[in-house]
Amino acid sequence: MKVRVHFAEFHASFRQASCDDSGKRGSQGNLTMNKIVIVGAGKIGSTIAEMLAETGDYQVTLVDRSAAQLTAAEVPDGVETLELDIAAVGALEAALTGKFAVLSAAPFHLTTRIAEAAASAGVHYLDLTEDVVSTRRVKELARSAKSAFIPQCGLAPGFISIVANDLASRFDTLESVRMRVGALPQYPSNALNYNLTWSTDGVINEYCEPCEAIVEGELVEVPPLEEREEFSLDGVTYEAFNTSGGLGTLAETLKGKVRTLNYRTIRYPGHAAIMKALLNDLGLRHRRDVLKDIFESALPATLQDVVIVFVTVSGRRQGRLLQETYANKIYSRRVGQTVRSAIQITTASGICAVLDMLADGSLPATGFVKQEEIALDAFLANRFGRAYAQHDMVSRLAG
Repeated sequence: MKVRVHFAEFHASFRQASCDDSGKRGSQGNLTMNKIVIVGAGKIGSTIAEMLAETGDYQVTLVDRSAAQLTAAEVPDGVETLELDIAAVGALEAALTGKFAVLSAAPFHLTTRIAEAAASAGVHYLDLTEDVVSTRRVKELARSAKSAFIPQCGLAPGFISIVANDLASRFDTLESVRMRVGALPQYPSNALNYNLTWSTDGVINEYCEPCEAIVEGELVEVPPLEEREEFSLDGVTYEAFNTSGGLGTLAETLKGKVRTLNYRTIRYPGHAAIMKALLNDLGLRHRRDVLKDIFESALPATLQDVVIVFVTVSGRRQGRLLQETYANKIYSRRVGQTVRSAIQITTASGICAVLDMLADGSLPATGFVKQEEIALDAFLANRFGRAYAQHDMVSRLAG
């Protein structure tokens, strides 16, 4: 079931789409370029900046407190960079004055600071966080905001919720919604069978925090790294286990409508057992800074990764018990002038597509917007959403 997305074609297609849509894109239909601030100049933030800048429809400013990080960021010449400590009182608010939106690609513990600045400045807010507590604060801010607040715009949470809700909408009644996502090295070579592909803080956080699930119709919390299962795809065996945040707001949306709802992260077999030993037996869940240092010192990063998206929904349609499955694999590819990892591409494409839809008026311009409120077909038709398009096969299977 190998599905390879051709990013040379993808890159050319969204460049062409920009030309075809000339005069339609900027600021919901006028010719003004939307001014965007991206907070966080890491791999994801720089990928977002490059994707947006290459369209010619967005004027991008990349913000980070580290001058070295800004210098190292691989972005086109047209992207402005700004060294800024967002913790300084009023600093980020000033940078957001007159902007269309701020996109957070910063570590999860900075989410609420950026969201509060967006609310104060009256600009649209989008983020990639998987942190449940931060998202609750974003939702509170959205109640009185004059702009749109759209958290969890990445892969999981994010695209996974859009897919799951689309499949769920095809049933008269629901039995189960099972969501599985993994960002894995194509060539694992250590005991963890893992390489660093995105935020180390984010990985540790999702391994440590409680996980939401619906069990027998009740919304509950379940422990991370538990309920391990194995499955095979394309002849490769994987394990999956509970991690925090991947459901996004879908648990709230489907509460009372489904018997079973859960999210699990995909890894190669053996990973969960070692992580449980590190976090529980050695107590590193209480010393996250130590674990982060170990990971970043011992686990090399890689651009040779694969993102797996696997969603299975079962329910009744016209009285029959049926199941539908969405399965997809996305690989690292060149985007513009830079080779980007699959997790960079999928995460950045997600938030860029949502921004595009917000800019052209396809999404509400005020209040809290859930990922599952975004139509899958509209997302995949978007020039950025095409990163998830399946060129080699159709993987929606009805049974």
